Amino acid sequence: MKIAIPEKKKLVYEMSIPIRWGDMDAMNHLNNTTYFRYMETCRIDWIRSTGASMDPQGEGVVIINAFCNFYRQLEYPGDVLLKMYASDPGSSSFETWVTMERADSPGLLNAAGGATTVWVDYKAQKSRPLPDWLRALVT
Repeated sequence: MKIAIPEKKKLVYEMSIPIRWGDMDAMNHLNNTTYFRYMETCRIDWIRSTGASMDPQGEGVVIINAFCNFYRQLEYPGDVLLKMYASDPGSSSFETWVTMERADSPGLLNAAGGATTVWVDYKAQKSRPLPDWLRALVT
C-alpha cells in the first residue's frame, strides 16, 4: 500500500530507529502513538541537521496537524527505516511526509504519515515567512 505523497515531493532526510520492547502494546505490536513519536523524532533530527536551533525565544517549526496510516504491524525486535519528504511550501508552512518500513524488509511499507509544518516566532506565537534557507531545502 502507498501513501499519496505529492509528485513534487523532495526527500530531505532518512534515519533508522530501533523498536524498543517498551514501545509494544498488549497486542504485541508497536503502539499506535509510537508511530507519531517516530515521525516527530525524524522531523526534529532533520531540522537539527540543518543547523536550526530549537530556541523557545527564537523562531522554529511547529506542527498544526498530523496523521498516520497503518498498513502492516511493526513488532519487536527490529529497526524502522524512516524517510522524510517535504512538499508544498507556502508563505509560512510546508508539508512533511514520512514513510516507515522495517530495515530488514526494504520497500515494504508498514506505515506512512505526515504533518503540516509552520515556521513561527515562538515568543510572539505567530507564524513568520519561511526563511530562504528553509524554503530552498523544502522546494
